[in-house]
Amino acid sequence: MSPVTQVAVVTGAASGLGRAIAHRLAREGIRVALWDVDLAGAQRAAAEIGAFATPFAVDITDTAAVRTAWSATKSALGGPSILVNSAGILGPSAGIASYPEDQWHRVIDINLNGTFRCCQAAVPDMVAGGYGRIVNIASIAGKDGNPNVAAYVASKAAVIALTKSMGKELATSGVLVNAITPSASETAIFGELTDERRAKLLANVPMARMVRPEEVADLAFWLASPACSFSTGAVFDISGGRATY
Repeated sequence: MSPVTQVAVVTGAASGLGRAIAHRLAREGIRVALWDVDLAGAQRAAAEIGAFATPFAVDITDTAAVRTAWSATKSALGGPSILVNSAGILGPSAGIASYPEDQWHRVIDINLNGTFRCCQAAVPDMVAGGYGRIVNIASIAGKDGNPNVAAYVASKAAVIALTKSMGKELATSGVLVNAITPSASETAIFGELTDERRAKLLANVPMARMVRPEEVADLAFWLASPACSFSTGAVFDISGGRATY
């Protein structure tokens, strides 16, 4: 399958890892639908990328909105053969005893349920076409279990499990599903980083630096490409040596 004819959906594409991934895919001649609840941000990213990018306002906590956006993307660009689930939030920093229940539900609904909704919209068309690549952006925190961000950790661990389940379910369909588990990067999800906060984030990273969004984008591109042909239900660390299993 020629990358020139491909269409990709990237969620959370207005900023951070999603924006970097959208840039990387478009550079390869892939038409990219930039899905984000922040339409103005998606429009700015599309203006940076150029003709291969089209912004869409999508709230991934709304099943009907996801289904409508999938149909609109097909109508505007053609059927997507790539889905990158990058939209996510960190949520508050709080101990489990005081973690706000409404924020717990919000983090889970965006990070996990949103990924599920987008996969559910994409899979029927990809299976019918006999080809697809789904890349779920999880986090090394979903493996290591960072303290005081329980909802984020739980959601990302669940995204890893969802990836493994889908990978096995779709293994003979031509649709491959893999996850990426980055360590911390200098993106908006972490807000302003003080020296103390930066030191804590890097304490368990043997390479002693943040992962660059472009590095995650390079890995996502390979997983979204025909070159990735015998990996599915797998988890690819990009954590500077932090991974413990």
